[in-house]
Amino acid sequence: MKRRIAIISLALLAALGLVGLGVVMWWYRSLDAYAATPFGSADQKVVEIPAGARTKEVAARLGAAGVISDPLRFEWLARRLKRDRQVKFGEYEFSGAQVPEQILEALALGKVKLHHCTIPEGLRADEIARLLEGCQWGRAAEYLALAGDESFARQLGIVGGHSLEGYLFPDTYSFPKAPKPEAVLRKMVEGFFEAYARAQAGRRPEVLLDVHQTATLASIIEKETGAAQERAHISCVFHNRLRKKMRLETDPTVIYAKILRLGAFDGNIRREDLQYAHPYNTYSVKGLPPGPIANSGAAAIEAALAPLDCQDLYFVACGAGTHQFCPDYDCHLRHVNRCQLGKP
Repeated sequence: MKRRIAIISLALLAALGLVGLGVVMWWYRSLDAYAATPFGSADQKVVEIPAGARTKEVAARLGAAGVISDPLRFEWLARRLKRDRQVKFGEYEFSGAQVPEQILEALALGKVKLHHCTIPEGLRADEIARLLEGCQWGRAAEYLALAGDESFARQLGIVGGHSLEGYLFPDTYSFPKAPKPEAVLRKMVEGFFEAYARAQAGRRPEVLLDVHQTATLASIIEKETGAAQERAHISCVFHNRLRKKMRLETDPTVIYAKILRLGAFDGNIRREDLQYAHPYNTYSVKGLPPGPIANSGAAAIEAALAPLDCQDLYFVACGAGTHQFCPDYDCHLRHVNRCQLGKP
């Protein structure tokens, strides 16, 4: 009797073992099928993976967003592929049908969703700070504090200036959600130095400006004209005036000086503004101002180093965003009467 019970027990155990083996084989076959089956729809799905999230939570979030079809199998597959401890936190964007391994690869490589922010040419640092806040990249006050920090400017390789004004290169920047302001400003300054290095190839041999002087002159050129064909000509006028030790007498510096004095520009340049003694007012001081008055693009930087060959010393706005250039004051006065005062 005991022998029969033992035989039956062994048979049951063997049967259970076979059933268990079958279940295991079925599970792994279903896991293989799951791994090979693309899943997903064309609409974009954004999933936030928090720092320290375990694979189970990651799978649950992906499942809830409709990125994967089976969180449990996804979790097992991650362990099998040894990706379960490689997931990087951040914000991810998925669209279209993908196999689970593609999802795991994106998470392991940290292919997070990028947010974009475009900085136009010719903005001041305070205007850029507000624009970055509008892109939801942090508070404008924090950017302004960093942009005005002389020690931070030194860390970024700026010599001669006391802030980042003029070194925040206009471009479209891409960062993950909520980037650190230090990283954003560092990238922008790197953009300036890259543009400066490219412009060096076209530098005219007689142009002896250093980096800070180049950034300063480029910013004035940027604010004086938006017409691409005029930048090198305007640069020529300023170089000629500097060579002759004449005042630059450029209105954008008066505006910048007024903003520094009063905190804002009311839209009018008055006689007292032109006469006000200020380091940035090029009507009252000779030479370049102490630093840039805006942040210029690559074309203005190139123009500062490669001015047109001309004899002109004056220019005046004459409609449609363009200027009339003159080598002497009498010629200039005629164009002022015609373009500004409407006289024949």
